Amino acid sequence: MVARSRPSEKFGTASSGNRTLRTLGAVKTYYDRRAPEYDEWWLGEGRFADRHRPGWDEDVELLARAIAELPPARTLDVACGTGFLAGHLRGEIVGLDQSERMLALARERLPRATFVSGDALRLPFGEGTFDRLFTSYFYCHLEPAERERFLGEARRVARELVVVASVLGEGDPPERWEERILNDGSRWTVYKRCFTGPDLADELGGEVVHRSRYFLIVRA
Repeated sequence: MVARSRPSEKFGTASSGNRTLRTLGAVKTYYDRRAPEYDEWWLGEGRFADRHRPGWDEDVELLARAIAELPPARTLDVACGTGFLAGHLRGEIVGLDQSERMLALARERLPRATFVSGDALRLPFGEGTFDRLFTSYFYCHLEPAERERFLGEARRVARELVVVASVLGEGDPPERWEERILNDGSRWTVYKRCFTGPDLADELGGEVVHRSRYFLIVRA
């Protein structure tokens, strides 16, 4: 089901009993709850251990290698989560996230980096503070108007933008709402936008520097 066909719902009003990520409070609650299990998705552990994802581990390794090959820079990692990918960035790293539970895990993982709480659509930094703004998957969860707003903020605080995104599967709609079930049994409805590569490069005004079965990186 594509996103445009879904009614505009607020947190806690979905008729199915799911919680829809439509407000900042809902997003924060979702990621606070997901924080302890977040890395399981990357590592293929827990509920993801039996998920059929051919070549997933190899693709994660290739993604990490591609990130590590980026030139060292003063980098802001927006929606950094647990810092799973931030650990592969070279240079001075500042991570930003709304979820304090995510940030606590990121600080434990990367004690030399700086982590701050903040709104990704209202970045608490001055113009040109960073050489690079890096973000992984966050961009895929923004609807069109939010993506435009985020890009304005990204260009304001950094000279370069690097986005990690999901590759659009064959036959899949580029925009859709996905049900997420967390380990605590709670159900959430999450907007997801996937890309082919060239479409994201056009949207960002950049180029595809990495593409595999599951992941792509655009540098702009």
